Amino acid sequence: MRTIATVLTLGIANVVFAAGPTAPSGWILAGDKPTEYSVTLDHVSPHGGKYCSVLRASVPKPTGFGTLMQTFSAATYRGKRLRLTAWVRGQDIAGWAGLWMRVDGADGKMLAFDNMGDRPIKGTTEWTSYSVTLDVGDSAQAIAFGILLYGAGSASVDDFSFEVVRSDVPTTASPQLPAAPRNLDFEQ
Repeated sequence: MRTIATVLTLGIANVVFAAGPTAPSGWILAGDKPTEYSVTLDHVSPHGGKYCSVLRASVPKPTGFGTLMQTFSAATYRGKRLRLTAWVRGQDIAGWAGLWMRVDGADGKMLAFDNMGDRPIKGTTEWTSYSVTLDVGDSAQAIAFGILLYGAGSASVDDFSFEVVRSDVPTTASPQLPAAPRNLDFEQ
């Protein structure tokens, strides 16, 4: 069984896309089970502007995750540290939700990734600002990002933005592998 991180980190070729005009212009409904989710525009209670997008489980007990996403060229951001920020409101999230961003190199090789799996959005929440910060390597070709939902409930999202930040702003990526083996004699 693939985990959300595994599917998203494998690259765009391994993500399933839903058929039909279910996503707002410029966005794609995808995931390992996109048919178990739907996307609508909400004009009643957006964070800002006239609309927000709502990613919602469309079956009582989803068996996978759905994501509302985009992918764009990394050319402008190569060699920089990039922060993705968006406002999210949860409604009865039984599993978890999170913003995510992935930086891909040549041949779809993942260079950096974070999906907030270590700081998930759960339950019912008010509008809250969340962010993901990653380094965009010199060999980066594409940046994919979005909101994901695993399980029942819904996640409203609004006002995505990108900002280049200084190198002293920490990344939110999962910890990197150590450079060498450690404590081989178990004495530490």
